[in-house]
Amino acid sequence: MSIRQEQLSDPAVRALVEAVNANDREAFLAVLTADATMSDDGSDRDLHQWIDKEIFSAGGRMDIQDESDGGRALTVLFTNDTWGTMRTRWKFVVDGRRITRFETGQA
Repeated sequence: MSIRQEQLSDPAVRALVEAVNANDREAFLAVLTADATMSDDGSDRDLHQWIDKEIFSAGGRMDIQDESDGGRALTVLFTNDTWGTMRTRWKFVVDGRRITRFETGQA
């Protein structure tokens, strides 16, 4: 069962998911702090290279399955043109209304 993106509890996380699903790189970056960091499967990655490769040049989409931690932890069916669909987990660190870090990996 999916959760509609507009029902997500945390406004910053909701804005990020909406940006991914709209393929809007500018909106995605606007919800992050200038020094935001990220990791994939436990390894820190270059945020800009990763989002371009895994999301924006690959048609990335997020189908939210579950949220916890006040909306700052998601279980997602993530789909892109490179890997197809996989069940992933996403955790976000939010400072005010902007995301300072996100961590993703297979669930």
